[in-house]
Amino acid sequence: MLKVLQPGFYSTLQDYGRFGYRDYGVPVSGVMDSYSAQFANALLGNTKDAALIEMTMVGGKFQFLEPTTIVVSGAFMNPKLNDMPIEQHKLMHIHSNDVLHFAQVEQGFRTYLAIKGGFKSDVLLGSRSQYNPVTSNNTIHKGELVPYQSFSSLHGSNSKVKFDDSILKSNTLDVFKGPEFDRLSEKQKQQIENGEFKVSKNNNRMAYQLEPMVENDLEPILSAPVLPGTVQLTPNGNLIVLTRDCQTTGGYPRVLQLMESAINMLAQKTTGNTLKFRLKE
Repeated sequence: MLKVLQPGFYSTLQDYGRFGYRDYGVPVSGVMDSYSAQFANALLGNTKDAALIEMTMVGGKFQFLEPTTIVVSGAFMNPKLNDMPIEQHKLMHIHSNDVLHFAQVEQGFRTYLAIKGGFKSDVLLGSRSQYNPVTSNNTIHKGELVPYQSFSSLHGSNSKVKFDDSILKSNTLDVFKGPEFDRLSEKQKQQIENGEFKVSKNNNRMAYQLEPMVENDLEPILSAPVLPGTVQLTPNGNLIVLTRDCQTTGGYPRVLQLMESAINMLAQKTTGNTLKFRLKE
């Protein structure tokens, strides 16, 4: 078991997501930054859908009640094991009662704590990802016990695979044209393709709203499917980028669609960070 001593600002259990239920209006959910999460799981020899803990902005404090092996990946939150700094993106052997502590993020926005075999929370609709009301809670809580399988026979390793930290540093999002892109005027296209945008304070696991607004006279569309990474243009000119917990349909023009790498990059941005779009053919 993992004992949650402090959950941090917003920490959740996530796996690769919940598929096959969008026709019932159930979001995919899953890790916001799939690159960092899969990197950590791969180092541990886990399957890509093994559940891990996603921490946002401020990390938590955890006590391991049984031995195991872990990897920390993604944003840098100054991780310390028993008050000693540890490296990210590297296997770390854990003894019973070891305490892992994270601080406020210093680079990026979301950090992942992966464990050998993955966390063993309940599977609901094919996934362990927390999303209320599918799951009873949105986040993990202080005092909660999160199950995992003990692995005492594993030992630490000096092996280390290079993590591509451009996901934390770059501000360019690769995008495709959305279904309604060609309805935009040339002025609107130029503003979106050549403009620089900031992440507004309205950002979460459902969507990121960008600033400034784009002058818009497009008519709303009939409700149509949307996906994580769909960029909608609202009637008042807001650009809204949908993320993992987004709804399954929407009535705003879908002007762009982020590539998977861009969704991961956006997941590591927060309020005030600047962004540009790079249109791919």
